[in-house]
Amino acid sequence: MPIEEGFRGQRLVVVPRPVVSDALTKPVTRRLLVTDVGYYPDALDHQMSRPRGTDETIVMVCASGTGWARIGETAHRVGSQQAIVIPRGVPHAYGSDQNHPWTIWWAHIIGADVADLLEGMEVTASRPLLRVRAIERAVALLDEILSNLERDQTPARLMAASGSAWKLLTQLAVDRTLPAPGDPLQRAMNFLSDRLDGSVRVPELARLVGVSPTYLTTMFRRATGGGVLAHHTALRMARARQLLDTTEATIAEIASEVGYDDPFYFSRHFRRHHGVSPSSFRTRNS
Repeated sequence: MPIEEGFRGQRLVVVPRPVVSDALTKPVTRRLLVTDVGYYPDALDHQMSRPRGTDETIVMVCASGTGWARIGETAHRVGSQQAIVIPRGVPHAYGSDQNHPWTIWWAHIIGADVADLLEGMEVTASRPLLRVRAIERAVALLDEILSNLERDQTPARLMAASGSAWKLLTQLAVDRTLPAPGDPLQRAMNFLSDRLDGSVRVPELARLVGVSPTYLTTMFRRATGGGVLAHHTALRMARARQLLDTTEATIAEIASEVGYDDPFYFSRHFRRHHGVSPSSFRTRNS
């Protein structure tokens, strides 16, 4: 028979609602507040149904096993190293697989910044699933939240839990945006990192990693906010900054190191990127 809670080894904290109401008037916690958090290991027969949704957004990380979720009218399979995010007010139900029960860490969050964080994660009721690449880090952050609130729910502990929750949500956002090891975008980024001493042509790079130039450009814009060449320039400028800070190489030598034959052209690019010349950057703290 399905059960909603009560699992061997479980941990669970529900912050009293008067405390929640007070925290939502305070700096920091009014922006992001954890109201409930828990850990259910090997949660056989776990099941929950909320036809009217909840007042909070739910973030659930599946560390092992499998389960299912119905968000609105759409059903989803939830596997190990996945997160599911259920926006506030959305009807939902979820449960553990009978043959491979899930182990989940979960938190309910609320606050003025939650909508922006969900937008950064590209999460909606129709797209609630996220791949968790660094599952150990995600679990560690949820454990931090739970450990803090298990001790007490003082303003300091609530703020500490908010900080951990912020890190968790931004990690999930980054996991969606940055490439997985071995995919074309990651291979293209690695190639650019290894070619700071010369120029790169987008069609040739796209052919090297097995995608079209248009698709490669789209992937770069999504991951970095700019195109392929803009990312390459940013890498070259970062290397130039490092050389200016850590070596006594001349501007011409640094220009050559990062692929510029003309030191004056390099200086113009550097000024456009940083707002100061290479020589001014080098002497900024002297």
